[in-house]
Amino acid sequence: MSSVKDMTGKMFIFPQQTATAHVKMTPKQENFTAVTVCHRTFTNLKRDHVLLSLNSPGKDNSFLTWVTYKDSSLSTYVHAKKIDFDGGDCSPNKWHSICSTWDSATGLTQMWLDGEPLIILYSTETPLTGKPIVTLGQEQDSPGGGFDANQCFVGMMTDVHMWDYVLPPREIQRFMKGQSFTPGNVLNWAALDCEVNGRVMIGDKQTDLF
Repeated sequence: MSSVKDMTGKMFIFPQQTATAHVKMTPKQENFTAVTVCHRTFTNLKRDHVLLSLNSPGKDNSFLTWVTYKDSSLSTYVHAKKIDFDGGDCSPNKWHSICSTWDSATGLTQMWLDGEPLIILYSTETPLTGKPIVTLGQEQDSPGGGFDANQCFVGMMTDVHMWDYVLPPREIQRFMKGQSFTPGNVLNWAALDCEVNGRVMIGDKQTDLF
């Protein structure tokens, strides 16, 4: 059952590889013409893995952030279309601040990593429709389920926010630096309406950098 949690100064801990452990959120808002998602993660995984998965009814990978281990690179999926952002270094065993943006008005998507913008690329101009389900730690192949242990996240995650617009670069930089920023109007870490499933623990954030 979901409940609203003030996660300020806290983090989710995903301590083992499973096909069950995840955090589920069902935002009240439907239909998105733009999205920004930001979060901080720490893992030692030596395989590809998901960070955040948004699934719309009947549509897998509506919006998803993904790490490819081979070259420590990031990808965003929009409407199941994978957009690769090469050149960043999302290597294991360190905290990373990651933001993904997409705007249906232009079809443009971009990722930011540890304070630096990556290239702006084209994805799709088709808005996201229907009531979304968002999961942390697992990739959805069906709404709220269809998980694969070989794609799951193992590690720590904190400061998860989501907006229904493209967050301006100055605000993204403020998030990256741990400064005061406009919290997410769809998902807000300080008032996170979520359901914790399986072996996911809540602990104190283990970094003074953010």
